[in-house]
Amino acid sequence: MATTDKPLLIKRYASRRLYNTETSDYVTLEDIAAFIRDGREVQIVDLKTGDDLTRQYLLQIIAEHESHGEPVLGVDLLTDLVRGYTTQAASVVPDFLAASFEMLRSGQSKAMENMTSMNPMANMPGFDAMRAQQEAFFKAMSGGLTGPGQAKKPAEKPSTSNDDLDTIKAQLAEMQEKLSKLGK
Repeated sequence: MATTDKPLLIKRYASRRLYNTETSDYVTLEDIAAFIRDGREVQIVDLKTGDDLTRQYLLQIIAEHESHGEPVLGVDLLTDLVRGYTTQAASVVPDFLAASFEMLRSGQSKAMENMTSMNPMANMPGFDAMRAQQEAFFKAMSGGLTGPGQAKKPAEKPSTSNDDLDTIKAQLAEMQEKLSKLGK
């Protein structure tokens, strides 16, 4: 599915059925969760009133996920969230959570960059398959978290062979420098 700057519009009918306006078909909560995991922003609106129901449905997706399988959110965290809604800390909680998830996304991106750019095993047979498995693992562990402006980026155009050679030379020099420091 191609990601765009515009959120995927889902309309809720009076029958509570959810309608994907891009594909002209009905979707389930699991379909919406899959769109989000794939990096897509969604907006769910009530067809009759025009009310934005996105938050309500996202919370419902989380609640259903928590009730099936192994929960991600512990009782202590959920208790603290409830307390946050009943105290003056309510204004701090959303900012804190947003910053925490941004840090998680950033760490995930850096880990993937380190795996590919500074790893001497990158030329080993099967490394690409192992890297793909790691990416899938990170995505699964973070629930495919992406935030606004964090949608998947389109693939960059291939660089010329000279650019690739220069990049490889720079990486090799960097690795040699690190190895010499380790030897001391």
